[in-house]
Amino acid sequence: MRPIFLTGFMGSGKTTLGRAVSRVTGLQFIDLDTYIESRFHTNVRDIFATRGEEGFRDIERRMLREVSEFEDVIVACGGGTPCFFDNMEVMNAAGVTIYLDASLTRLHQRLKAGRSRRPLIASMTDDELLAYIGSALEARMPHYAKAAHSFGADRLDDAAMIAESVDAFIKRFLPNINR
Repeated sequence: MRPIFLTGFMGSGKTTLGRAVSRVTGLQFIDLDTYIESRFHTNVRDIFATRGEEGFRDIERRMLREVSEFEDVIVACGGGTPCFFDNMEVMNAAGVTIYLDASLTRLHQRLKAGRSRRPLIASMTDDELLAYIGSALEARMPHYAKAAHSFGADRLDDAAMIAESVDAFIKRFLPNINR
């Protein structure tokens, strides 16, 4: 089976949904940032610090092309992955792209709660964070809109919601997979 690529803004639930679908279906789950970290034996923050964003995005592009050759995988891409180079075209040619569409309100709630784990937003006030999400989401939407499919991602905040979302995801995108 061709790869499934999950795209969307940070906090949209790409890792949460991808891991949960993987557990139910047996597909291998790959978080692209974690894959990069394991290949380069360092964390994304250090890659940004030593190579800058341009260096990181080049690595990300190469690793995306690598995982696009895999089969039976579900890949959670970084929030910015679709916005650089021809990454969306590569993903669309190699597999199935799904934009996880989470509302501005839900993204704000999730990112407020997990702000300390994300250096980019760690020092923002709640109002600054909301403004950042709104403007960044608007700038990225032309790239996210290139995904073949969209999937509502507001219901991923507790075990019951995740289970319902996984069931809906599998029925829609993987109806022939054995569970």
